[in-house]
Amino acid sequence: MEFSREIHHAGLDINDLKNVLTIDNLTSLCASISTVTPSSKNEGDIYCIWGAFNLRRDEIRNGVRYALVDCPHALAWTVTYDEARQNLIVHCTIDKAHQDPDFIESIHAFVSDWSHGMTQVLQK
Repeated sequence: MEFSREIHHAGLDINDLKNVLTIDNLTSLCASISTVTPSSKNEGDIYCIWGAFNLRRDEIRNGVRYALVDCPHALAWTVTYDEARQNLIVHCTIDKAHQDPDFIESIHAFVSDWSHGMTQVLQK
């Protein structure tokens, strides 16, 4: 299943975006993530709305991909910038086509929290 939100933001610099999207910054970027313990620049442990997970961060062409490595649903999300449309995109996926409605609602809340957090950061 896929979940996404878009935020219009003209002229966003992709390198600046990647510099904001560090593991250290996650708690200030998404209200659904309450604690982060980095083990390296691109790995760490987080506690979020679903519990404790090992997190992997990868820089990709127009942003960053995160994955909850030990999540039973293979949850992963990206925060990227579509230069042509000038939209920041928060895109989240899980490995199942059908899921419990409460879990789906929690993913919508997670993506919404990311959208809200990024809107706040981009306004500064």
